[in-house]
Amino acid sequence: MNFSPQLIALGEYLAGEFDNREQAIAEPVWYVHLRMWQRRVNLFTEDSITLFAEQANIINIDQPYRQRIMRLRQGSNSNGSLEVQYYMPQNPGALKGAGDNPVLLNTLTPEQLDLLPGCILTVTQETLARDRYQFTATPLSETRCSFTYLGNSVYVSLGFEATATKFHSYDKGIDPVTGKATWGAIMGPYRYTKRNQY
Repeated sequence: MNFSPQLIALGEYLAGEFDNREQAIAEPVWYVHLRMWQRRVNLFTEDSITLFAEQANIINIDQPYRQRIMRLRQGSNSNGSLEVQYYMPQNPGALKGAGDNPVLLNTLTPEQLDLLPGCILTVTQETLARDRYQFTATPLSETRCSFTYLGNSVYVSLGFEATATKFHSYDKGIDPVTGKATWGAIMGPYRYTKRNQY
C-alpha cells in the first residue's frame, strides 16, 4: 500500500528518543523528568506504520513502564485524516527495555497484542511549510479509552501534538468514579524534545 506523505511524516516525527528535561527543570513540582522511546516495529505493515512506545523516569531509567503499541493509518473517512489505534502487549514485562534495546521487538507478533477498541485518536495536520507539518491527535468524542492492567480497570485520556522536533503528550489517567485526572498531563502537556531520530 502507498502511504500518504502525511502518514509517512507522522511516523517519522513520532519515531525517536525524547525527554522533557527543560520542562522538568523549570517546573519540578508538576513535571517528572521522563525519557520516552518510540520505535518502529514490523507489524500491520500492509496498511499501517506501527510504533512501540515506553517511558522511564530519569531517576529510574532502567525501570521503563507504559509499554504500548501505536498503529498509525489512514482514517476511515474521506477527508484525508489519519488515526492512531492503541494496543496493549499481553506480556508488557517481556518488552520492558525494548525502547533502548530494540532487539526485544524482533519476535513481537500481532497475536501477542490486545486491541484497545476505545483507545483511538483522530489526527489532523496543519502544513507549516513544504513537507513540514504539525499533527494534533484527539480522542473520538463518543469513545472511552479503558483497559485492565494488573487486575485493575484503567481509564485514560489520550492525545498529542507533534512536529519534527517536539512531542507534546496530553495523556492522563482518569478516576472512573470522579472523572478527574489522577496522573499525567494534569497541568498541561508533557513537552518532550526529540534527542535522537530512529
